[in-house]
Amino acid sequence: MPLKVSNFMTAKVLTAQPDDGIRQTFFRMRESEVRHMPVVDEDRKLLGIISDRDLRRPEWVDEAPDLAHIYHLDDNLSVSDLMTRNVMVAHTYDTIAKATRILLEHRFGALPVLNKEQELVGMLSSHDLLKALDLLLSEQKAERKGH
Repeated sequence: MPLKVSNFMTAKVLTAQPDDGIRQTFFRMRESEVRHMPVVDEDRKLLGIISDRDLRRPEWVDEAPDLAHIYHLDDNLSVSDLMTRNVMVAHTYDTIAKATRILLEHRFGALPVLNKEQELVGMLSSHDLLKALDLLLSEQKAERKGH
């Protein structure tokens, strides 16, 4: 039986609005310990995604004196200025194998998860995939003991 995205995704998703300030968004992500935030409209329709990578300055150096030198923390920038608009997604009914291939092929750390109505219902991260792998390995181990 194939494992479905809906069984492993994180359903409680921290989201951003396009007009949210970058500084506010950065600190919300840090406080919540997330690296990816879907950007949605008032109807929770997916407009884009912003990640910690989007917030990093390309010219940062290893010895930057503080966070403001590494990240875009300009109050004049909004999420819509830096977000990725053409977002690859997973659907609740997709298999974990399909989602894994997307993450690996594109070197993503997470995918927004949509339902059949194209509404945002979760996020699937590489951490969620490790939980699926752990379950599969545990099941294999139990099967070997049973034989």
